[in-house]
Amino acid sequence: MLLIGPSGAGKSTFAETHFKPTEIVSSDDMRAMLSDDAGDQSASSEAFAIVAMLVKGRLRRRLVTVVDATNLHAPARLGYRRAASRYGIPTIAIAFDLPVSVYHERNATRPDRIVGELVVEDQARRMAHELARLKDEDYAAVYVIGEVDLASNVTVERA
Repeated sequence: MLLIGPSGAGKSTFAETHFKPTEIVSSDDMRAMLSDDAGDQSASSEAFAIVAMLVKGRLRRRLVTVVDATNLHAPARLGYRRAASRYGIPTIAIAFDLPVSVYHERNATRPDRIVGELVVEDQARRMAHELARLKDEDYAAVYVIGEVDLASNVTVERA
């Protein structure tokens, strides 16, 4: 499962609400493990290498795997879909398409780190473009959370 959206969209909160900690593979957590700072972008390359390794290991074992990152780059999403396909596992996309003001508001109240406003603005612009691309990508299902309260009212069913 790929969570897709700008910083402050609520992806991590959604993941923590609906999935076990062991099911969530978070780029922020990997950066924090590498540098003691989830926002340390200099650790991103290594962090995403670890994310990829964990995702592949979990998929090989046919375990529920939730990739908690912005996932705003189509080539990265393709890599995750290909890994899942290799093990016969369908990929689900959950996109968080909220007003930019919500991303900024949530970002400003984060207890651990704040992403710069310009970065969030750029991510929000990319989100609009990437959202249009999702329908052409090969997912078992695409869900778009377009209302602020919708994420907390979602029920995740396991088949």
